[in-house]
Amino acid sequence: MRPSLIPRMRPAQVAIGVRPPRLPPPPARLTLLRASEEGQADPQAPSPAVDCYGTGVEAACVVRDEDGEREGGPPATSSSPAPPPQATTTAASLAATALLISPFFFWGSSMTAMKVLEPHTTPLFVAAVRLIPAGAALIAWADRQGRPRPASLEAWRAIALFALVDGAMFQGFLAEGLRRTSAGLGSVIIDSQPLTVAALSALLYGESLSGAGVVGLGVGVAGLCLLEVPPALLAGTFPALAPWLGMAEGGGVDAAAVPAAAVSAAAAAAAAATASATPWSLWDSGEWWMLCAAQAMAVGTVLVPWVARFVDPVQATGWHLLLGGVPLALLAAVREGPELVGRLGELTASDVGLLAYVSLLGSAASYGVFFYNASRGSLTRLSALTFLTPAFAAGTGFLVLGERLGPVQVLGAGVTLGAVALISGAGKKES
Repeated sequence: MRPSLIPRMRPAQVAIGVRPPRLPPPPARLTLLRASEEGQADPQAPSPAVDCYGTGVEAACVVRDEDGEREGGPPATSSSPAPPPQATTTAASLAATALLISPFFFWGSSMTAMKVLEPHTTPLFVAAVRLIPAGAALIAWADRQGRPRPASLEAWRAIALFALVDGAMFQGFLAEGLRRTSAGLGSVIIDSQPLTVAALSALLYGESLSGAGVVGLGVGVAGLCLLEVPPALLAGTFPALAPWLGMAEGGGVDAAAVPAAAVSAAAAAAAAATASATPWSLWDSGEWWMLCAAQAMAVGTVLVPWVARFVDPVQATGWHLLLGGVPLALLAAVREGPELVGRLGELTASDVGLLAYVSLLGSAASYGVFFYNASRGSLTRLSALTFLTPAFAAGTGFLVLGERLGPVQVLGAGVTLGAVALISGAGKKES
């Protein structure tokens, strides 16, 4: 969906396109991916190396100067490029802006596309299709660029773990979650993963957040609680809030407060719940599946610097997508086989187009464009665009599916994304 505004590590790394060293890295130290405080690079400073990896439906970058001491901000350059002719400045600027935001649009809108595909496909099948063709396309692109393929046992071991956690587990949880929640809400919950990365950084690498970062963690947990608490439960516990929540005082849907389509969907869900004798389970909650997806992506992000010791970043991204899709395809055949065969026979041309969209544009092309922008020194602008992904997911979900967030969910989304921004900008304590 976007470049992760997350803590990143400082192991020995090199620029994209150069094989990472085999020597052990210096002691790991995490910091936050953020714009440089001065806003300008020092022209006398050496250019930092930039390694970017696809993680989940986003991308994470690690920046390190050649001396390993200075971090953050876009790569420095020795001189400014000559400005384009005045007649082409506007067109070039618009094209550059469109290219810059395109990964966030593809990442966000892909979640809506996966919801549209649900009636004619199955979750694990869509997850596998999203990974395998995208991984093959990225590997082919990396080979064409001459990037070295993984060759050692350590490299394949790192890729296998990366593929299991950040590929299979993340996409599997995401696909299951989208069956039970909206694209916009799911995207917000997934975008909470920097909270987990910050906590893992402190536990595993001894990093300590600044005071603002600690506050951000607490605020983020509160935001997630707002996103997870069912409005009906709040309305039943606090009847005075029922009109504001769009619920009747008994916890039912207030027909005057929501569209007819939403009332029908809620009534159908209530009828199904009443008819079913099976007790409700936590695994019936789409928000819970999305939270699990966020944790899988967070663990995958923490693995990135370790993977970087052995594998070229683009090759690592491609192979972890390809290999991560294999167990999902096997599970789809075992668990969804009969249902999947019947549904595939109902696929329309638009369904095939959407499958291609979520795989080739929502994964492969998005990572490729992100790598391109990051290699050109666009990390500052990329980090500033972080919240476009849930906005695009919510916007396309509203336009295509009529989805909308309830008042509590809107509040929870604002609190959660604000906490992520607070953590991402707060940085670490200076050691």
